[in-house]
Amino acid sequence: MIPPVDGLPAFGAAVVAAGLLAAYLLVGEPLVGTVLHRRFEAALGHDRGARLWLYRRLLVLEWGLVALVAGVVLVAPLGWSDLGLRLPDASPTVLAVAIALFVLSFLVLSTGMVRTAARRDRHDAPALGSASPSVTALVPRTRVERRWFGLVAVSAGVCEEVLYRGFLLGVVVAVLPGLPALGLVVLGGLIFGLAHAYQGATGIATTAVLGAILTYLYVGTGTLLVPIVVHAAIDLRILWLPLDALPPDPAQRGSAGSAPA
Repeated sequence: MIPPVDGLPAFGAAVVAAGLLAAYLLVGEPLVGTVLHRRFEAALGHDRGARLWLYRRLLVLEWGLVALVAGVVLVAPLGWSDLGLRLPDASPTVLAVAIALFVLSFLVLSTGMVRTAARRDRHDAPALGSASPSVTALVPRTRVERRWFGLVAVSAGVCEEVLYRGFLLGVVVAVLPGLPALGLVVLGGLIFGLAHAYQGATGIATTAVLGAILTYLYVGTGTLLVPIVVHAAIDLRILWLPLDALPPDPAQRGSAGSAPA
């Protein structure tokens, strides 16, 4: 279970910084992410470097936010263990169940991708199933893009878990110490879904479910290490998808012009 964050002063720089950062994750990040992805999608049809442009900015944005969390940790009476970066405190049974759920969900998702690719070869299903164009556009198409996407996937696993599970839910527990575990799981899912507003309503719903699962793993094991590994592995599975299973890349019709400003 996530421990309450005790010891924060009623007023002070740490509380103000934590509040501002939490507000940004709740309100600012969905807006910034939507604007960033719309600029990327607009450039994708005429700029072959648009995907790399987006990957690099995502890396800067996510690690920059983690750096701000590190600043809060430095000025507040907190340690990284308070944000979930510690060894599991769950029983071996709970850990075994968590690992089994991860393996099962990973196999289901990966098998679904392979079946989708096979159906597309027979021209009876689109690539990536019902994924939105915003999601499909993110999939790397070249070796260079795949290397950068690997960095983005691992960074998302680390950074988003620290931000949304460790830090933001820690703030929620500090503000609402009586919130039950189920409420925390539901709230964690909703917040994570809204952070992916650029994917549209379907994407929000899908990532909300994923966010709830990741929150459950955190609450159940008492460590971010489990959801970090699960999150990174789910994103990295995209690299298993054969390139010929994807629809034509709009960037290939474009020129090698400058990336969006």
